[in-house]
Amino acid sequence: MDGNWTVPGYRQVRILGQGASGTVVLAVHEATGTPAAIKYLSDGLRSDAGFLDRFRAEARLMAELADPHVVRLYEYVETPAAAALVMELVDGVTLKDIVATQGPTGPEAALVVLKGSLRGLAAAHAAGVIHRDYKPANVLVRDDGESRLADFGIAIRAEERATACGTPAYMAPEQWITGTVGPATDVYAATAVFYECLTGERPYPVEGLWALAAAHRLDPIPAGRVPPELRDLVARGLAKDFADRPPSADAFLAELEDAALAGYGPGWEERGRVRLAALAALLAYLFPLAQPIATGGTALALTRLGKSRLMVVAGAAAGALLAGGGGAFVLAGVHHEIGVGATATSTPSAIAAPGPSPGDTDSPSTSPTPPHGTTPTGSTPSSDTPTAPPATTGSPVTTTAPPTTAPTTPVAIAPKPTPKKTPPTTVTGLTVKNVGTASTARASGYTATAYVSVTVSGPGAVAVTVTFSAGDGSHPVSQTVSGSGTHDLTPTWTYKQCPGTVRVSASAGGLSDTGSGSFACGE
Repeated sequence: MDGNWTVPGYRQVRILGQGASGTVVLAVHEATGTPAAIKYLSDGLRSDAGFLDRFRAEARLMAELADPHVVRLYEYVETPAAAALVMELVDGVTLKDIVATQGPTGPEAALVVLKGSLRGLAAAHAAGVIHRDYKPANVLVRDDGESRLADFGIAIRAEERATACGTPAYMAPEQWITGTVGPATDVYAATAVFYECLTGERPYPVEGLWALAAAHRLDPIPAGRVPPELRDLVARGLAKDFADRPPSADAFLAELEDAALAGYGPGWEERGRVRLAALAALLAYLFPLAQPIATGGTALALTRLGKSRLMVVAGAAAGALLAGGGGAFVLAGVHHEIGVGATATSTPSAIAAPGPSPGDTDSPSTSPTPPHGTTPTGSTPSSDTPTAPPATTGSPVTTTAPPTTAPTTPVAIAPKPTPKKTPPTTVTGLTVKNVGTASTARASGYTATAYVSVTVSGPGAVAVTVTFSAGDGSHPVSQTVSGSGTHDLTPTWTYKQCPGTVRVSASAGGLSDTGSGSFACGE
């Protein structure tokens, strides 16, 4: 927020969350009395042309999504000195808060979360949008058990080439390198969150950015920890190769319905929703509308109790409803991440908040030095706040709020990008031609060189993974090639001790090949 500047037509009530990128406030539309969440870009970032472009891009993408499972955009407002997103206020809490304070949700409630999320992702995919940052903090749960998908801050169009970006604990294997992502990338993240709802922890709870990268790409899928009825569903969604996952959120939704009915019988969804609603209700004091909103000379406190009950208490009675004037619940330690925007993001002092989990700390990580021989491409993803890609430009669009429940003034937002029609990029050939072994001197180590040839059809980028395997384990090395034609690669791996025989496997675009070479260990 820039000094006292606020979005015209709205009265600011209180701050819901703050972070490096800006502030989210609870506001009321003065003409209709409709609550809204307004996300103000920070003063420092408004002067960053690239970040401002990404902020506009988020508005463009949200303007195209009209689905009950996605947080709606009401307006985008920009002046020479300020920028803000006006969004639907979801009166609820994040899934992250629910799991952090109460542990696993139970299988039926977890299925309800996954089903709602897949519906929101399906709407995004139908609009040609890949979310890329699906995680518990971006799922908002109301007290009736319904959920909304939020925060499209690093979303991209399906045809765009993507840098390595996202929240590491939920990033699909292909997301760690520069290349193409698609609907199956979001399916992977949704399954990782589903796993967390079932077990109370992430699929790969390891320390360190590069350890996470290796785990997502190489470690076995931990499906054995989930109920037997859901193991196939988890194994499908967390498949290492995106070609082995369901190709879309819609396709995965159909598999979910079959697994849920077979495992839990008719009525699973209603039971799961009731359970999820009960878990959210335990954190009702965190709901944005749990605290009084002053309207003129009267304070109103709105507390929804399920789908059919709405309580409105005026004046002093509102204070009594909120446990003695609201003093019973002192809020502290707001999360730095404000992309969830439409809910309060505070940790109540009445509940002991757990320590940070691996890969989800409250500050961006520094770029660690990768282990010898590991050369991931693209930018390094942060541990919590994802790095956003550049925005694109195109023809202008407008967005308006729903006429009966939200502000109705149309506001022109940033230009909508024109999709580029480009031919698909495929791998038509992949060969490990030779494995060279150089036993120079024991002090210098033993270097294995893989001579790999990959043939590409199409202008896009292709990630090639070459894995060196010997007695000390497997060592993947990733490289990216671009453009049609044949590309020759010579990745290497150096061993401190003579490994004997080294096996090499190469994979790209669904093709694979192997080779081997042996060192003369007596030299």
